[in-house]
Amino acid sequence: MEAQLVVRPAIFALVFVAMALIELVFPHHHDRAKARRWGSNLVLFALGILLSRLMLPIGAIGVAAYAEYRGWGLFNLLDWPAWLEILLGVIVFDFLIWLQHVVFHKVDWLWKLHRVHHADEVLDVTTGLRFHPIEIALSLVIKVAAILILGPAALAVFLFEVLLNAGSMITHANWKLPRGLDHALRFLVVTPGMHRVHHALDRGDTNSNYGFNLAIWDRMFGTYRPEPVVGDDAICFGVDGYMDEKERRVGRLLTQPFRGPNGEN
Repeated sequence: MEAQLVVRPAIFALVFVAMALIELVFPHHHDRAKARRWGSNLVLFALGILLSRLMLPIGAIGVAAYAEYRGWGLFNLLDWPAWLEILLGVIVFDFLIWLQHVVFHKVDWLWKLHRVHHADEVLDVTTGLRFHPIEIALSLVIKVAAILILGPAALAVFLFEVLLNAGSMITHANWKLPRGLDHALRFLVVTPGMHRVHHALDRGDTNSNYGFNLAIWDRMFGTYRPEPVVGDDAICFGVDGYMDEKERRVGRLLTQPFRGPNGEN
């Protein structure tokens, strides 16, 4: 528990700064409204963190530690080596976050919350942090329920959380790997090029490549798409009806799930 107070923020800061610097030197696309976008995206991120801390001060890792202490959950009933339990815990939770992502796209009212993330018209490291606070709260509830049912080791949840945060920033960052390397890595992990497809304007593209870290789930369940319909160089991001300048304001982002395009109810 003590380690997460230092290690998680340190890794978060390191990955954020690294991605921001790479974007500055090797951008995949240009952003004329970077200052406003970054400000709004980071405020939304802070509000989500604040809400989750108010809901559950000990966090998901604290819940996992308590469940482990009490012997709750499936994993605690099985006499497995610690390393195997941790590995399986990380893999299982990566699948669960993939499945949650699919559901948030398929269920209309959940999509309206998740749409705030997709409405960002430029993809960069802050897009990986831009989620509506209510979506963050729902995700926390789902995660805690899964922890209580499965009983993964607290270390597994810690590693999953670190990988999830880092992976989200890396795959949303405004940079481009060499094509050959990007496609080779996709057999194992989600790459920036693979995840860019998921944020394309075309809804067919958006309903593909749901993975956060492991690429296997999209290939296994037939939701993998190698390229956007318009090609990687011509790709555009966002959601129709939520892409004008006023939609970058924090207040508009918070109310977006509860209104139609261009302010319609």
